[in-house]
Amino acid sequence: MPYAEFLAELERAGLSVRGFADLIGMNPNSITNYAGRGELPQHIALVAVLVAEMAAGGLDYRRAIAKVAPTKKPRGATRPGHFGGDRQATLDVLS
Repeated sequence: MPYAEFLAELERAGLSVRGFADLIGMNPNSITNYAGRGELPQHIALVAVLVAEMAAGGLDYRRAIAKVAPTKKPRGATRPGHFGGDRQATLDVLS
């Protein structure tokens, strides 16, 4: 789906890109990065179209999506005080 059509579907649903990203558990920047490509992946486009159709039909798409409970999960295993996390176990090396 072309990015311009995606924006039109979001408008029909009364959503911003940020609102849509929050709804499906994605980072808004990840969604807007597709503008440079001009096309969205089919799975994201499908969700946008379904949300717009549900909104146009007066159905509560938020309640339906809440059943899946999408959540944003940060990448990596960050710990306080460690940039980028600590992905490897500490190795005991003989000096």
